Amino acid sequence: MEKTSDQYDLAAEACREVFVKKMGDYGTAWQILRPASITDQIFIKARRIRNIEEKGVQMIGDDVRSEYTGIINYAIMGIIQLNATAGSRELSPGEALLQYNTIFTTAKNLMAAKNHDYGEAWREMRTSSYTDLILMKIRRIKQIEDNQGLTTVSEGIDANYLDIINYSVFALIKTAPESK
Repeated sequence: MEKTSDQYDLAAEACREVFVKKMGDYGTAWQILRPASITDQIFIKARRIRNIEEKGVQMIGDDVRSEYTGIINYAIMGIIQLNATAGSRELSPGEALLQYNTIFTTAKNLMAAKNHDYGEAWREMRTSSYTDLILMKIRRIKQIEDNQGLTTVSEGIDANYLDIINYSVFALIKTAPESK
């Protein structure tokens, strides 16, 4: 489990680095996106990964690992947007990073709890299964969004985003150059 925690932290740091660099380029322009638009951005990235997995060829230079990183960052942005109150002011980059870090810690804590119960089963899964699970979670999120956020017995949008973060981190760990 200690190895998983260290690998998780390395993946999280790589994602955080991209998030910070993009904020340097664009600020927090992503805050204009409604939660449904963020869900669609995640869908686009997951769909591209699946297409590459199925075709075995890609035409655009961005590798699959960068798409998983983008999925993680968009999922965190989605949770930030879900937590924002109507009419709230735009976050400064420093405030956005603080929330980013808090959400990533929440995702890691969830992963550790599930890892305890499931015995690191994710290590025996195919990376393509993470893609399928992410796409399934996106469908669930879209349905919840279509229901104005209401569920009767299911987890909410934020829980699905947290699972998407963790599936994507698992994919980054399994596809890391040092893991091959």
